[in-house]
This record gives sequence, structure tokens and C-alpha cells, in this order.
Amino acid sequence: MPRSVNNVASRAKRKRILKLAKGFFGRKKNVWTVAKNAIEKGLVYAYRDRKQKKREFRGIWIARINAGARQHGLSYSEFMGKLHKANIELNRKVLADLAMNHPTAFESLVKKIK
Repeated sequence: MPRSVNNVASRAKRKRILKLAKGFFGRKKNVWTVAKNAIEKGLVYAYRDRKQKKREFRGIWIARINAGARQHGLSYSEFMGKLHKANIELNRKVLADLAMNHPTAFESLVKKIK
């Protein structure tokens, strides 16, 4: 029995990978084996960094809250401790937005917990 090769599917698979490699530099965009490796590595980074992005944003929010709290004579940990003690349940994303874009609202929050 002759060997059957599904050339249509193979070509489609290669085209799909090379389409994903569009915009890469040098051989990564047009040489099949190099492009395949680059795409696989890129997808691994994409998966990993979707998780890391959440961690990085939390760090940014904490830095912004800390800066806002220090303008009113509190450290970040003191501010968050007093906030929890006062049963004010605002997440860090909202607090950071208040500290950056609405300083008067943030100031009233600080006065309420002091």
C-alpha cells in the first residue's frame, strides 16, 4: 500500500505558524524550523506573562497608594491597617486610582480613618 501524505494539512499548519511569525526579525519570520521555535517560545512567554502582569499591576498599585498615603503622613502599611480596621473595603486598584486621579477623595478617605 502506498504511503499517503496529507500535504494540504501540512502546508496549512506551516502557513498558520508563519502567519503568527509575521513581524519577527530575520529568519524567525520566514524559515519554518526557526519560526516554529520562535512561536512556541513566544506562546510560552505569553502564557507566563499573563500571570506576571497581574503581579506587576499589584506592585504598581501599592506604590501609588504608598505615595498618596505618605503625603498625608502615613505609611502604606499603617494606611491599609487603619483602612481594614475601619471596615472600608476598597481594593488596591480603586485606592490607587483615587490616590492618582482624585486626590481630594483620597484625602477625605485618610481623614476618615485617622
